[in-house]
Amino acid sequence: MPTPILATKLYIPRLRPNVVSRPRLIERLNEGLHRKLTLIAAPAGFGKTTLISAWVAGCDRQVAWLSLDKGESDPTLFLTYLVAALRTIAPDIGVGVLGALQSPQPPPTESILAALLNEITAFPDNFVLVLDDYHVIEAKPVDQALTYLVEHQPPQMHLVIATREDPQLPLARLRARGQLTELRAADLRFTPSEAAGFLNQGMGLNLSAEDITALETRTEGWIAGLQLAALSMQGQQDSASFITSFTGSHHFVLDYLVEEVLGQQPESIQTFLLRTSILDRLCGPLCDAVLLTPSGTGRATLEDLERANLFLAPLDNERRWYRYHHLFADLLRQRLHQSTASSPGDAESQVNALHIRASVWYEDHGLEVARLLLYWPGWSRCRRPC
Repeated sequence: MPTPILATKLYIPRLRPNVVSRPRLIERLNEGLHRKLTLIAAPAGFGKTTLISAWVAGCDRQVAWLSLDKGESDPTLFLTYLVAALRTIAPDIGVGVLGALQSPQPPPTESILAALLNEITAFPDNFVLVLDDYHVIEAKPVDQALTYLVEHQPPQMHLVIATREDPQLPLARLRARGQLTELRAADLRFTPSEAAGFLNQGMGLNLSAEDITALETRTEGWIAGLQLAALSMQGQQDSASFITSFTGSHHFVLDYLVEEVLGQQPESIQTFLLRTSILDRLCGPLCDAVLLTPSGTGRATLEDLERANLFLAPLDNERRWYRYHHLFADLLRQRLHQSTASSPGDAESQVNALHIRASVWYEDHGLEVARLLLYWPGWSRCRRPC
């Protein structure tokens, strides 16, 4: 029996009214068309899908779109939907491939992909294939299938992947060969002028240039953060006071980050995030000292968090020091105190212990302690243990 296809997964998302024009990014996407792959990787709420939708609306190439969910971690289902997406622009493509996928004993994935690639090679026009939300895929066979597809990609096909996490593809090799275009959070964040257009025209506010600059700085250009702030400000009489008090603890921001980001992480990562949120700068050895973990664990975890685009920003080119996004750090600190409050007797001592270990590490390495302890009210009451 043929696998039923949910047609809405193949629709290009409609643009919202008054979407902010982003010509600098559209130009980057257009320039990338001569390469194999465009990777748009950033945390939740950075406007990845909206940007691609706006771009393809003005693109002169046909576009095949696939919005992924966890079900496509099954390689057969992934390939079935991949063919279904291609059939939206070439109705006759992949008939034999679908038959092979639905057989009781399908042939090897590479054989199926080779047959599909041969059919794509015969396609007369240049086109774009978009895979949205690729981060939901949690299957090495799918990563391997996509790698094979990219490595043997016909010249008339351009692949676009939107994801919260870097996919397990040979990105370094593609980058070195000049076959990869990348847009990251630093590229996607709203500039002050884009924030002004979004807040005043898009969200119907009437903010001053000073208020817009302050809010853009507070959110670090995070689009979802700006939207949540704008929703909260509608009807507010004192915008400046609201902006000053707008943190990751605001209930709209908190709900979004808990549901879309923190709640999606395994318990071990949540623990790492919460306990290292006391730090305004992070490096691997410092995290090891704070968490009492084996040497190298903190560095590996930070590298994993960076690859996962988990609101972590590098502070140097060597990827030694990092910091959390300000609003994300606010949320983590609040959750840390909530989690320790479950045992009121030693709640403060648990947090104090984290700060003491951090301060000892800083002193041992001859580094300034004051900035590190910015978020620790108990510092004035504590000394380094003998």
